[in-house]
Amino acid sequence: MDYKATGAPKLGKNAPKHTEHNAHGSKKKPFGARPSKEELLARMKAAAEAKKAE
Repeated sequence: MDYKATGAPKLGKNAPKHTEHNAHGSKKKPFGARPSKEELLARMKAAAEAKKAE
């Protein structure tokens, strides 16, 4: 007889194994601190210009 398989099954925790260090809502990135679309586009354009200048 297989005694290893006896007993109630372990139920899932329904949670991720770890949390991301920079997830929205954490200390590093609180909710409401997301940059606006204009700020994001300006940052992307500046990065593209800097890469093109290299």
